[in-house]
Amino acid sequence: MIYGVVLAGGVGSRMGNMDKPKQYLLIGNKPVIIHTLEKFYMQKEFEKILVLAPAAWVSHTEDLVKKYLPEPARVVVLEGGDTRNETIMNAIRYIEEQGNLDEETIIVTHDSVRPFVTQRILEDNIRLAKEYGACDTAVAATDTIVCSDDQTLISEIPERKRMYQGQTPQSFLALKLKNLYESLTEEEKERLTDAAKIFVLKGEKVPLVEGEVFNIKITYPYDLRVAKALIHEEDRLC
Repeated sequence: MIYGVVLAGGVGSRMGNMDKPKQYLLIGNKPVIIHTLEKFYMQKEFEKILVLAPAAWVSHTEDLVKKYLPEPARVVVLEGGDTRNETIMNAIRYIEEQGNLDEETIIVTHDSVRPFVTQRILEDNIRLAKEYGACDTAVAATDTIVCSDDQTLISEIPERKRMYQGQTPQSFLALKLKNLYESLTEEEKERLTDAAKIFVLKGEKVPLVEGEVFNIKITYPYDLRVAKALIHEEDRLC
């Protein structure tokens, strides 16, 4: 079985003084999270779409799903965890509790605040997760990447041709991800930035899915303005 897993557990502190997490802000006439869920809803390979929300926003998220999506029973809203990876583990626990976790179960995990994911990206994620057990979406870096160990002086300028900027989705064989995560030490878990790094730490191959420059993550107020312009353009072309 294949599950879409939409990660909506963040509170959006970098967005500034907002009265709600950024995934619930409006773009056009719909919240950001609904724009994202609509893209997942179009992918027929997803048996279910799991949405991991902050505890205080689970009920609100369920109400939004019922309001905007035609088959709300296909979407399950769950409580997220304290970290990104614990949130993903909550999704896997739900799948396991339903009796659907086996060696072929795939999860396609995605930021709720990346509403411009394409069907091509989702399909490539599913295909490579089946083949390799994991994959990560990224775009080639267009700017030179500068490293600084002390946040003051340059410590390294790596070759740009080796550099990619990570996006989502990241997709995995769910049981394999669970087993690898549980095998990590606490020190290794503290070094994690995302779930793909779990596979990298354990020496597993993680192929790249080609992302899109417009598959932006809404993090800052500027991103919200860009997203509104992109949504306006999508609506105009429809």
